[in-house]
Amino acid sequence: MDALTLQTTFLDLTTPHVADACLRLGVAVRCGPPSLRPLWAGVHVVGRARPVRHVGSVDVFLEALERADPGDVLVVDNDGRTDEACVGDLVALEVARAGLVGIVIWGLHRDTAQLRTIALPVLSLGASPGGPERLDAQPADALAWARCGAHTITGDDVVLADDDGVVFLPAARASEIAVAAARIRDTERLQAARMQLGTTLRHQTRFADYLVSRDRDGTTFRQHLRTLDAAIEE
Repeated sequence: MDALTLQTTFLDLTTPHVADACLRLGVAVRCGPPSLRPLWAGVHVVGRARPVRHVGSVDVFLEALERADPGDVLVVDNDGRTDEACVGDLVALEVARAGLVGIVIWGLHRDTAQLRTIALPVLSLGASPGGPERLDAQPADALAWARCGAHTITGDDVVLADDDGVVFLPAARASEIAVAAARIRDTERLQAARMQLGTTLRHQTRFADYLVSRDRDGTTFRQHLRTLDAAIEE
């Protein structure tokens, strides 16, 4: 799926929609740490992952951009460090000029005011004025993969980020996941519309019937919802 197709396919899908779709399809749900937040509200970013592991100098970012394609999302692994910022305004501006659509940092940023002016979506663990004082050796595979919290991200992954955080999904299953996510989205919207008109969620999900089934044979609520094609949990 190319960058434009990704943009149009996931345009109206949120990270919760996609996370629930992964759960429904048996795909590992890989979400970034809850402390990984966008710098401002209203962010919606989707693109192929461009991983990079930071070791103290910005040259690794410039090298990653040499290999990047427009529409990619730079995924920066700074090992979750909170003692240094690894991305600032010049890096963000260079990323934007290269045609990438966002930056996800497992670490800190700085130059917050300038980043808002540049308006390239950035998610990070927070801000710090201080940059790196170290300069470690760059691993040979520094551009092959990146960690984000508990997860390893490669160029075979798609990144979706919004106000709820970030979720990573395998590019090979992006179309399938998007179809399932759209179905969940539409179901939830219909449920919400019915609730606004006075039909409770308990009535829509036949909650009384579920209680009977649970007590009779141990049916879980998730199993019950699947028989109704209801959303709520996944």
